[in-house]
Amino acid sequence: QVQLVESGGGLVQPGGSLRLSCAASGIIFSIRTMRWYRQAPGKERELVATISRDFSTTYADSVKGRFTISRDNANNTVYLQMNSLKPEDTAVYYCNSRSDVDYWGKGTLVTVSL
Repeated sequence: QVQLVESGGGLVQPGGSLRLSCAASGIIFSIRTMRWYRQAPGKERELVATISRDFSTTYADSVKGRFTISRDNANNTVYLQMNSLKPEDTAVYYCNSRSDVDYWGKGTLVTVSL
């Protein structure tokens, strides 16, 4: 059974940092491209960052230079380091893995506010 469990969300002031984690089980983690998505209130879910099996990464334009995705294959965990956070980064952040179907975690809420 595939499980993706996100953690690390919370309330942070603008300009602050958070590090999200996603622990995966039930998949051969090292061969999977892992993704972080986010969904803000009233908006569609959007792709934030990806990291492939060869550790290559891609980012949404809105987070380039501020967010960094990384992975630890020994611990089946993917991370999202978020710096210089802005109020518009407020969203529920989801971890994703894809094979024949999409697997999602339950998400972790990030709120950027004074």
